[in-house]
Amino acid sequence: MKFDAKWMQYYQAVEGRPPRPTLVKALEYHDQAPDALPKFAVDLGCGDGRDTVELLNQGWRVLAIDGEPEAIARLRQRSDGIGKAWPKTNRPYLETRVQRFETLTLPPDISLVNASFCLPFCPPEQFPDLWDEIVATLATGGRFCGQLFGDQDSWAVYSDMNHHSRDQVNQLLTPFDVEWLEEEKHPGKTALGEEKYWHIFNIVARKR
Repeated sequence: MKFDAKWMQYYQAVEGRPPRPTLVKALEYHDQAPDALPKFAVDLGCGDGRDTVELLNQGWRVLAIDGEPEAIARLRQRSDGIGKAWPKTNRPYLETRVQRFETLTLPPDISLVNASFCLPFCPPEQFPDLWDEIVATLATGGRFCGQLFGDQDSWAVYSDMNHHSRDQVNQLLTPFDVEWLEEEKHPGKTALGEEKYWHIFNIVARKR
């Protein structure tokens, strides 16, 4: 079975929602560090920019990446501070890129890679290379925050998505000091109102 992505409907359904808790926690950890790295973040699967906007609001330079041109167009068109709406004296730097996981290349020395609910949509055969790219391009002391889907998630039936057991997640996180790892298992609904059993790993981790 293949996953039927309805990205246009999804962007409309989540419009105006606040940043993800994983990003909020990662930003708090960064600000509390006495030797905090420069504020340079990559927002993978940025969608219409709910997390990108929070990063910009806190003075981060952001490379926002999504495989859907519509997502980048919506991000660029937001009316909550991006672009000309920013005061010229403190306008953050935003770069956008339309790029799929299969061809992803990242710049070096990233302080934060944010991947909110996007990594499970990487084709399983490409996920190891994607994860290696994330780990390799993070600076020492840089953070990863985001979600992986567990193997008990109801979307695990889709062959074009990737899911992980708890042991596999722990293995992926061996290059990191884990600052927050929360496993969720519960019935619920998607943003489009569809019934779903969620098995999610919420992660904030600092690269050693």
